Amino acid sequence: MVPIVCFVGKSNVGKTTFLEKLIPELTRRGYRVGTVKHDVHGFTMDREGKDTWRHAQAGAGTIAIASPARVASIRTIDREWPLEEVVSRYFWDEDIVIAEGYKRSHFPKIEVFRSELADVPLCDEKDNLIALVTDDAPDLRVPRFGFHQVSHVASFLEERYLKDRKRPRVLVQLDGKKLPMKDFVQDFVAGGVVGMLSQLRGWKKARQVRVTITMGDEA
Repeated sequence: MVPIVCFVGKSNVGKTTFLEKLIPELTRRGYRVGTVKHDVHGFTMDREGKDTWRHAQAGAGTIAIASPARVASIRTIDREWPLEEVVSRYFWDEDIVIAEGYKRSHFPKIEVFRSELADVPLCDEKDNLIALVTDDAPDLRVPRFGFHQVSHVASFLEERYLKDRKRPRVLVQLDGKKLPMKDFVQDFVAGGVVGMLSQLRGWKKARQVRVTITMGDEA
């Protein structure tokens, strides 16, 4: 699974501002970054009266809007998905996913902390805290970085999660969830599929091949 790191902290502590600097630093190093923002209060991406809003009001469970440069979709769900499910369904090609929030998850966390907003950090080692971004000095046995040390945090993430990570050759989804596959299984699947397809009329060597299989009712 793609590495997931949560940036947590009190409201208005500067999480988003720090990520606005960290994300381009990671992309400059050649990594593909995805982000998830946790909103416990709910959210809307549509304004009342817009066409997609009207589609949703009419009963569409999933709506999408597409342009030459971007595509976005909104899906109505009957329960909150855990972070790992969000990532497995929506993030295929990324090298790392950075979540803003999810302080109660089990994933590794970097807390952004300011003593003027809280007496102590929200998390400690038992919460899988791996580092702090702070100009204060709370007594926790994890690495500490200043707000200006963006490149140091990028190097910390690179060394810990990205340096030796290989991008998967084969990606398989089962009803929207990514199926973990070992390297030898990926090679076997890729070799078998390409071997069969290469015998078909119209086949040509491609950079990427996508196959969708719809199972019968008994599946």
